Amino acid sequence: MSAYRLVQQNCHSRGFGASAFALLCAICAVAFFVLPPATAVENSSNPVVLRLDLDREVEPVLATYIDEGIADAASRHAALVLITMDTPGGLSDSMKAIIQHILTSTVPVAVFVSPTGARGASAGFFILLSADVAAMAPATHTGAASPVLAIGGWQLQVDETMRKKILNDATAFLRSYTEKRGRNPTLAETAVTDAKAFTEKEALDGKLIDLIASSPEDLLHQLDGRTITRFDGTKTVLPLKNATFATFELSGRQKFLARIVEPDVFFVLLIVGVLGLYTEFTHPGMIAPGVIGGICSVLALYAMHLLPVNFAGVLLILLALALFILEAKFTSHGVLAVGGIVAMVLGAMFLIRSPLTSGGVSLGVALAATLPTRSSGEVARLGRNAPIAGDTAARRMVACAPQRDLRRPQ
Repeated sequence: MSAYRLVQQNCHSRGFGASAFALLCAICAVAFFVLPPATAVENSSNPVVLRLDLDREVEPVLATYIDEGIADAASRHAALVLITMDTPGGLSDSMKAIIQHILTSTVPVAVFVSPTGARGASAGFFILLSADVAAMAPATHTGAASPVLAIGGWQLQVDETMRKKILNDATAFLRSYTEKRGRNPTLAETAVTDAKAFTEKEALDGKLIDLIASSPEDLLHQLDGRTITRFDGTKTVLPLKNATFATFELSGRQKFLARIVEPDVFFVLLIVGVLGLYTEFTHPGMIAPGVIGGICSVLALYAMHLLPVNFAGVLLILLALALFILEAKFTSHGVLAVGGIVAMVLGAMFLIRSPLTSGGVSLGVALAATLPTRSSGEVARLGRNAPIAGDTAARRMVACAPQRDLRRPQ
């Protein structure tokens, strides 16, 4: 009995150790995904310039990154926030969030289109003109900020009233802060109304930017001791002599989430999640499809919370999946399959809505996800109609067995 108790206590201790290990892993996961990245405390007496990189399409995770970076600069009592930018544009809601963070920042913000060959197009043009200091490197360009109504790279035709409404909203938003920044609102509007783009020299001559710098170090050298006017009208001197750079990078959590909120990835997660859960419900006990489908569905719901999702697109995708399932169960001579393909492609193209970007689910990804989904339904239908090997063998045995004469003898 004592040996039995010893083994029982050992098992309990192992179980407690496994539970503690699982709890520790859960705490680490929560800390990774919830807590903000740790920042170093600056002990140097030299002024600190916090550097942020806006080098991708403008999306919700990037807006959160800019917000956290500006807040970190305020906690460090930094002299300047330097945002180096190279972007083709992005989502209008995320762009407006970034501009709001810049306008309300307690630390002066400089936006620098850099390095050579970079661009600050579309939403990037709006962000550039919102900064306390707008600068560009040689051989860079900005502008081309006309609102784009496109899905999957295909531009939509809208009536004249709707087009004027979108343009007037965009130009009014641009004027609301360019005038207070002392920039040229009339020329800035042409980037929206006429899709005009500007080189760094054209932007400087047109009073859209403040200066041209060859590098971040050259920019700080030109800004040292300069007096700027903040958005609230107060004047501030930039003490940037012997300034030290501190880089605020995307955390591992933000890099992971930035991939999830990409329209193409969100679309694939949505498809895999629904198909995985359906497979688990129709074939209980397979486990793997249910686990994968559940994870993908939760990630897709998270991305749906951040992205400007058009629910008509989501409904079209769900309708397409329903049509594929019905095609696998009933013979429709391809009518349900064709309807599912059309609904899937249209749903993918309508999935993301944003007037300041042509982004969204690309047509190639939509077709690449639609055709395998349709093929899986066909395989399921063939598998359902195919004879079972054991059943076929039993039929052959019955056919080959000798027949007994059950008639009564005369």
